[in-house]
Amino acid sequence: MTTNGGSEPVFCTIVPPHLLDKLAQAEDPALSGPARRSLEHDAYQRTKRRLTTVIGAPSVAAPAGAAADQPHRTIFDAQHSQDLPGRKVRSEGSDPGKDATVNRAYAGLGATFELYLKAYGRHSIDGNGLPLNATVHFGENYDNAFWNGEQMVFGDGDGQVFLDFTIPVDVIGHELTHGVTQHTANLDYFGQSGALNESVSDVFGSLIKQYTLGQTADQADWLIGAGLLAPHVHGTALRSMKAPGTAYDDPNLGKDPQPATMDHYVHTSQDNGGVHINSGIPNHAFYLVATALGGNAWDKAGQIWYDVLTGGELASDADFAAFARLTAAAAKSRYGEGEEVKAVLGAWSQVKVPAS
Repeated sequence: MTTNGGSEPVFCTIVPPHLLDKLAQAEDPALSGPARRSLEHDAYQRTKRRLTTVIGAPSVAAPAGAAADQPHRTIFDAQHSQDLPGRKVRSEGSDPGKDATVNRAYAGLGATFELYLKAYGRHSIDGNGLPLNATVHFGENYDNAFWNGEQMVFGDGDGQVFLDFTIPVDVIGHELTHGVTQHTANLDYFGQSGALNESVSDVFGSLIKQYTLGQTADQADWLIGAGLLAPHVHGTALRSMKAPGTAYDDPNLGKDPQPATMDHYVHTSQDNGGVHINSGIPNHAFYLVATALGGNAWDKAGQIWYDVLTGGELASDADFAAFARLTAAAAKSRYGEGEEVKAVLGAWSQVKVPAS
Protein backbone atom coordinates (compact mmCIF):
# COMPACT_ATOMS: atom_id res chain seq x y z
CA MET A 1 0.00 0.00 0.00
CA THR A 2 1.20 3.50 -0.61
CA THR A 3 1.38 6.33 1.85
CA ASN A 4 -0.60 9.50 1.55
CA GLY A 5 2.52 11.54 0.95
CA GLY A 6 2.60 13.60 4.12
CA SER A 7 -0.55 15.55 3.36
CA GLU A 8 -2.03 15.40 6.89
CA PRO A 9 0.57 16.78 9.33
CA VAL A 10 -0.34 16.80 13.00
CA PHE A 11 0.67 18.69 16.12
CA CYS A 12 2.83 16.44 18.30
CA THR A 13 4.03 17.09 21.86
CA ILE A 14 6.48 15.13 24.00
CA VAL A 15 4.45 15.35 27.24
CA PRO A 16 1.19 13.40 26.95
CA PRO A 17 -2.00 15.38 27.65
CA HIS A 18 -3.00 12.95 30.40
CA LEU A 19 0.04 14.06 32.41
CA LEU A 20 -0.79 17.74 32.06
CA ASP A 21 -4.45 17.01 32.83
CA LYS A 22 -3.37 15.35 36.08
CA LEU A 23 -1.13 18.29 37.03
CA ALA A 24 -3.86 20.78 36.15
CA GLN A 25 -5.98 19.24 38.93
CA ALA A 26 -3.33 19.75 41.61
CA GLU A 27 -4.27 21.92 44.60
CA ASP A 28 -0.91 23.71 44.48
CA PRO A 29 -1.20 26.58 41.96
CA ALA A 30 2.55 26.32 41.30
CA LEU A 31 1.76 22.96 39.70
CA SER A 32 -1.74 23.48 38.30
CA GLY A 33 -1.15 26.94 36.82
CA PRO A 34 1.67 26.07 34.40
CA ALA A 35 -0.07 22.82 33.44
CA ARG A 36 -3.32 24.62 32.59
CA ARG A 37 -1.51 27.28 30.59
CA SER A 38 0.46 24.59 28.77
CA LEU A 39 -2.77 22.78 27.85
CA GLU A 40 -4.17 26.07 26.55
CA HIS A 41 -1.01 26.66 24.49
CA ASP A 42 -1.24 23.16 23.06
CA ALA A 43 -4.92 23.55 22.15
CA TYR A 44 -4.14 26.79 20.33
CA GLN A 45 -1.20 25.27 18.45
CA ARG A 46 -3.27 22.20 17.57
CA THR A 47 -5.99 24.40 16.05
CA LYS A 48 -3.39 26.44 14.20
CA ARG A 49 -1.88 23.22 12.82
CA ARG A 50 -5.28 22.12 11.50
CA LEU A 51 -5.65 25.46 9.70
CA THR A 52 -2.18 25.03 8.21
CA THR A 53 -3.26 21.63 6.91
CA VAL A 54 -6.14 23.31 5.09
CA ILE A 55 -4.34 26.34 3.67
CA GLY A 56 -0.95 24.66 3.24
CA ALA A 57 2.33 25.22 5.03
CA PRO A 58 5.00 27.40 3.44
CA SER A 59 7.67 25.35 1.70
CA VAL A 60 11.18 25.74 3.09
CA ALA A 61 14.16 24.87 0.94
CA ALA A 62 17.81 24.51 1.82
CA PRO A 63 19.80 27.65 1.01
CA ALA A 64 21.53 27.79 -2.35
CA GLY A 65 24.94 26.15 -2.22
CA ALA A 66 24.28 24.36 1.07
CA ALA A 67 26.09 21.03 1.39
CA ALA A 68 23.72 18.06 1.42
CA ASP A 69 25.76 16.31 4.11
CA GLN A 70 25.63 19.25 6.53
CA PRO A 71 22.70 20.51 8.63
CA HIS A 72 21.36 24.02 8.24
CA ARG A 73 20.29 25.01 11.74
CA THR A 74 18.75 28.22 13.05
CA ILE A 75 17.80 28.78 16.68
CA PHE A 76 15.30 31.45 17.69
CA ASP A 77 14.37 32.85 21.10
CA ALA A 78 10.68 33.47 21.79
CA GLN A 79 11.67 35.39 24.95
CA HIS A 80 8.78 33.77 26.83
CA SER A 81 6.18 34.89 24.29
CA GLN A 82 4.08 32.57 22.13
CA ASP A 83 5.15 34.29 18.92
CA LEU A 84 6.98 32.04 16.48
CA PRO A 85 9.68 31.83 15.46
CA GLY A 86 11.04 34.66 17.65
CA ARG A 87 14.40 36.45 17.51
CA LYS A 88 17.24 34.66 15.69
CA VAL A 89 20.03 33.94 18.19
CA ARG A 90 22.21 31.31 16.51
CA SER A 91 22.73 30.19 12.92
CA GLU A 92 24.61 27.32 11.31
CA GLY A 93 28.34 27.40 11.97
CA SER A 94 28.29 30.14 14.60
CA ASP A 95 30.03 29.64 17.93
CA PRO A 96 28.15 28.64 21.10
CA GLY A 97 26.80 31.53 23.16
CA LYS A 98 26.13 31.98 26.85
CA ASP A 99 22.59 30.52 26.72
CA ALA A 100 22.91 26.81 27.45
CA THR A 101 19.37 26.19 26.20
CA VAL A 102 20.25 27.62 22.79
CA ASN A 103 23.42 25.53 22.65
CA ARG A 104 21.60 22.31 23.60
CA ALA A 105 18.91 22.89 20.99
CA TYR A 106 21.56 23.52 18.33
CA ALA A 107 23.48 20.38 19.33
CA GLY A 108 20.33 18.25 19.44
CA LEU A 109 19.29 19.28 15.95
CA GLY A 110 22.77 18.37 14.77
CA ALA A 111 22.74 15.00 16.53
CA THR A 112 19.43 14.12 14.89
CA PHE A 113 20.66 15.18 11.46
CA GLU A 114 23.83 13.12 11.93
CA LEU A 115 22.12 9.88 12.98
CA TYR A 116 19.74 9.96 10.02
CA LEU A 117 22.56 10.80 7.59
CA LYS A 118 25.28 8.46 8.87
CA ALA A 119 23.07 5.48 9.72
CA TYR A 120 20.44 5.67 6.97
CA GLY A 121 21.70 8.07 4.31
CA ARG A 122 18.79 10.43 4.92
CA HIS A 123 19.39 14.11 4.26
CA SER A 124 17.53 15.91 7.04
CA ILE A 125 13.92 15.40 8.07
CA ASP A 126 12.38 15.41 4.60
CA GLY A 127 15.26 13.54 2.94
CA ASN A 128 15.99 16.61 0.84
CA GLY A 129 18.03 18.87 3.12
CA LEU A 130 15.20 20.60 4.98
CA PRO A 131 16.58 23.41 7.20
CA LEU A 132 16.20 22.65 10.90
CA ASN A 133 14.67 25.51 12.86
CA ALA A 134 13.96 25.61 16.58
CA THR A 135 12.55 28.12 19.02
CA VAL A 136 13.55 28.09 22.69
CA HIS A 137 12.12 29.88 25.76
CA PHE A 138 8.58 29.51 24.44
CA GLY A 139 5.86 30.83 26.75
CA GLU A 140 5.92 31.26 30.51
CA ASN A 141 6.87 28.05 32.34
CA TYR A 142 5.67 26.08 29.32
CA ASP A 143 5.59 22.37 30.14
CA ASN A 144 6.18 20.85 26.73
CA ALA A 145 8.14 20.64 23.50
CA PHE A 146 6.61 20.10 20.09
CA TRP A 147 7.07 19.72 16.37
CA ASN A 148 4.43 21.80 14.56
CA GLY A 149 5.06 20.46 11.08
CA GLU A 150 7.60 23.16 10.30
CA GLN A 151 9.89 23.61 13.30
CA MET A 152 10.81 22.53 16.84
CA VAL A 153 9.60 24.50 19.87
CA PHE A 154 10.91 24.11 23.43
CA GLY A 155 9.46 25.29 26.73
CA ASP A 156 11.57 25.96 29.80
CA GLY A 157 9.38 23.84 32.06
CA ASP A 158 7.85 25.01 35.32
CA GLY A 159 10.87 24.10 37.47
CA GLN A 160 8.57 22.19 39.83
CA VAL A 161 7.84 19.08 37.78
CA PHE A 162 9.51 19.64 34.41
CA LEU A 163 12.90 21.15 33.72
CA ASP A 164 14.21 22.66 30.48
CA PHE A 165 12.96 20.60 27.53
CA THR A 166 16.28 20.86 25.67
CA ILE A 167 18.06 18.81 28.36
CA PRO A 168 17.27 15.31 26.98
CA VAL A 169 18.61 14.92 23.42
CA ASP A 170 16.10 12.10 22.84
CA VAL A 171 13.25 14.60 23.31
CA ILE A 172 14.69 16.62 20.42
CA GLY A 173 15.17 13.48 18.32
CA HIS A 174 11.67 12.26 19.17
CA GLU A 175 9.98 15.44 18.02
CA LEU A 176 12.04 15.79 14.84
CA THR A 177 11.22 12.18 13.99
CA HIS A 178 7.56 13.20 13.87
CA GLY A 179 8.75 15.28 10.92
CA VAL A 180 10.36 12.22 9.31
CA THR A 181 7.11 10.29 9.75
CA GLN A 182 5.18 13.25 8.33
CA HIS A 183 7.30 13.08 5.17
CA THR A 184 7.19 9.27 4.83
CA ALA A 185 4.48 6.91 6.13
CA ASN A 186 2.52 9.80 7.70
CA LEU A 187 0.84 7.52 10.22
CA ASP A 188 -2.62 8.69 11.27
CA TYR A 189 -2.52 10.20 14.75
CA PHE A 190 -5.22 8.09 16.33
CA GLY A 191 -5.51 4.64 17.88
CA GLN A 192 -2.91 2.05 16.97
CA SER A 193 -1.52 3.98 14.00
CA GLY A 194 -1.13 7.00 16.29
CA ALA A 195 0.61 4.85 18.90
CA LEU A 196 2.94 3.62 16.14
CA ASN A 197 3.57 7.26 15.21
CA GLU A 198 4.57 7.98 18.81
CA SER A 199 6.56 4.77 19.11
CA VAL A 200 8.60 5.46 15.97
CA SER A 201 9.54 8.82 17.49
CA ASP A 202 10.53 7.15 20.76
CA VAL A 203 12.56 4.54 18.88
CA PHE A 204 14.60 7.00 16.86
CA GLY A 205 14.79 9.48 19.74
CA SER A 206 16.38 6.73 21.81
CA LEU A 207 18.70 5.76 18.93
CA ILE A 208 19.84 9.38 18.55
CA LYS A 209 20.65 9.44 22.26
CA GLN A 210 22.51 6.13 22.05
CA TYR A 211 24.41 7.23 18.93
CA THR A 212 25.42 10.52 20.60
CA LEU A 213 26.63 8.70 23.74
CA GLY A 214 28.27 5.84 21.80
CA GLN A 215 26.18 3.26 23.64
CA THR A 216 25.39 -0.30 22.59
CA ALA A 217 21.92 -1.74 23.14
CA ASP A 218 22.90 -3.33 26.44
CA GLN A 219 24.50 -0.11 27.72
CA ALA A 220 21.50 2.13 26.98
CA ASP A 221 18.95 3.04 29.65
CA TRP A 222 16.05 2.93 27.12
CA LEU A 223 14.37 5.84 28.91
CA ILE A 224 12.62 8.65 27.04
CA GLY A 225 13.14 12.06 28.64
CA ALA A 226 15.59 11.10 31.39
CA GLY A 227 16.74 14.31 33.09
CA LEU A 228 13.53 16.15 32.28
CA LEU A 229 11.76 15.55 35.61
CA ALA A 230 12.65 17.77 38.57
CA PRO A 231 14.73 16.07 41.32
CA HIS A 232 11.89 15.65 43.84
CA VAL A 233 9.56 13.96 41.32
CA HIS A 234 9.14 10.22 41.90
CA GLY A 235 10.24 9.05 38.49
CA THR A 236 13.13 8.71 36.07
CA ALA A 237 11.63 9.75 32.73
CA LEU A 238 8.45 10.13 30.68
CA ARG A 239 8.55 6.56 29.34
CA SER A 240 10.60 3.38 29.55
CA MET A 241 11.03 1.18 26.48
CA LYS A 242 12.70 -1.52 28.57
CA ALA A 243 9.94 -1.64 31.18
CA PRO A 244 6.80 0.27 30.07
CA GLY A 245 4.71 1.37 33.04
CA THR A 246 7.68 2.02 35.37
CA ALA A 247 8.93 5.47 34.29
CA TYR A 248 7.19 7.35 37.12
CA ASP A 249 4.86 6.87 40.07
CA ASP A 250 4.33 10.29 41.60
CA PRO A 251 1.56 11.84 43.72
CA ASN A 252 1.19 14.74 41.29
CA LEU A 253 1.76 12.87 38.00
CA GLY A 254 0.08 9.60 38.85
CA LYS A 255 1.49 6.26 37.73
CA ASP A 256 2.94 5.57 34.30
CA PRO A 257 0.01 3.92 32.43
CA GLN A 258 1.98 2.34 29.57
CA PRO A 259 1.38 -1.37 28.89
CA ALA A 260 4.17 -3.64 27.68
CA THR A 261 1.93 -6.20 25.96
CA MET A 262 -1.47 -6.42 24.28
CA ASP A 263 -2.81 -8.13 27.39
CA HIS A 264 -3.02 -4.68 28.98
CA TYR A 265 -3.86 -2.57 25.93
CA VAL A 266 -5.67 0.58 27.10
CA HIS A 267 -8.97 1.42 25.41
CA THR A 268 -9.62 5.13 25.86
CA SER A 269 -11.06 8.09 23.99
CA GLN A 270 -8.48 10.42 25.52
CA ASP A 271 -5.08 11.25 24.00
CA ASN A 272 -6.32 10.43 20.47
CA GLY A 273 -7.14 6.91 21.55
CA GLY A 274 -4.15 6.52 23.87
CA VAL A 275 -1.35 7.23 21.40
CA HIS A 276 1.15 8.08 24.16
CA ILE A 277 -0.01 5.15 26.29
CA ASN A 278 -0.25 2.13 23.99
CA SER A 279 2.99 3.13 22.25
CA GLY A 280 4.59 1.19 25.09
CA ILE A 281 3.77 -2.05 23.27
CA PRO A 282 5.69 -1.42 20.00
CA ASN A 283 8.35 0.40 22.05
CA HIS A 284 8.96 -2.73 24.06
CA ALA A 285 9.02 -4.85 20.90
CA PHE A 286 11.81 -2.69 19.50
CA TYR A 287 13.75 -2.91 22.76
CA LEU A 288 13.49 -6.70 22.64
CA VAL A 289 14.70 -6.83 19.02
CA ALA A 290 17.61 -4.48 19.70
CA THR A 291 18.81 -6.29 22.80
CA ALA A 292 18.41 -9.70 21.18
CA LEU A 293 20.63 -8.64 18.26
CA GLY A 294 23.07 -6.71 20.45
CA GLY A 295 25.66 -4.21 19.32
CA ASN A 296 24.55 -0.77 18.18
CA ALA A 297 20.76 -0.64 18.10
CA TRP A 298 20.74 1.83 15.20
CA ASP A 299 22.42 -0.73 12.96
CA LYS A 300 20.20 -3.77 12.42
CA ALA A 301 17.13 -3.10 14.59
CA GLY A 302 17.02 0.57 13.63
CA GLN A 303 17.58 -0.26 9.97
CA ILE A 304 14.61 -2.65 9.96
CA TRP A 305 12.32 -0.03 11.52
CA TYR A 306 13.61 2.65 9.13
CA ASP A 307 13.02 0.36 6.13
CA VAL A 308 9.39 -0.08 7.19
CA LEU A 309 8.86 3.63 7.83
CA THR A 310 10.26 4.68 4.46
CA GLY A 311 9.54 1.65 2.28
CA GLY A 312 6.16 2.77 0.94
CA GLU A 313 4.26 -0.32 2.13
CA LEU A 314 3.18 1.03 5.51
CA ALA A 315 -0.41 2.29 5.33
CA SER A 316 -1.20 5.51 7.16
CA ASP A 317 -3.86 3.67 9.19
CA ALA A 318 -1.70 0.62 9.97
CA ASP A 319 -2.30 -1.25 13.21
CA PHE A 320 0.32 -3.01 15.34
CA ALA A 321 -0.09 -6.34 13.53
CA ALA A 322 0.43 -4.75 10.10
CA PHE A 323 3.55 -2.96 11.32
CA ALA A 324 4.83 -6.18 12.91
CA ARG A 325 4.39 -8.14 9.66
CA LEU A 326 6.25 -5.46 7.74
CA THR A 327 9.19 -5.51 10.19
CA ALA A 328 9.46 -9.28 9.75
CA ALA A 329 9.36 -8.88 5.97
CA ALA A 330 11.93 -6.07 6.10
CA ALA A 331 14.26 -8.14 8.26
CA LYS A 332 14.03 -11.04 5.82
CA SER A 333 14.49 -8.81 2.79
CA ARG A 334 17.60 -7.12 4.13
CA TYR A 335 19.23 -9.87 6.17
CA GLY A 336 17.75 -13.16 4.96
CA GLU A 337 16.39 -16.00 7.08
CA GLY A 338 18.65 -15.50 10.08
CA GLU A 339 18.88 -14.14 13.60
CA GLU A 340 17.30 -10.84 12.58
CA VAL A 341 13.99 -12.39 11.51
CA LYS A 342 14.05 -14.64 14.56
CA ALA A 343 14.57 -11.65 16.86
CA VAL A 344 11.75 -9.69 15.23
CA LEU A 345 9.25 -12.55 15.37
CA GLY A 346 10.23 -13.38 18.95
CA ALA A 347 9.83 -9.77 20.11
CA TRP A 348 6.36 -9.31 18.64
CA SER A 349 5.30 -12.68 20.04
CA GLN A 350 6.45 -11.60 23.49
CA VAL A 351 4.29 -8.44 23.37
CA LYS A 352 1.37 -10.54 22.03
CA VAL A 353 1.19 -8.96 18.55
CA PRO A 354 0.96 -11.41 15.61
CA ALA A 355 3.74 -10.82 13.08
CA SER A 356 3.00 -13.59 10.59
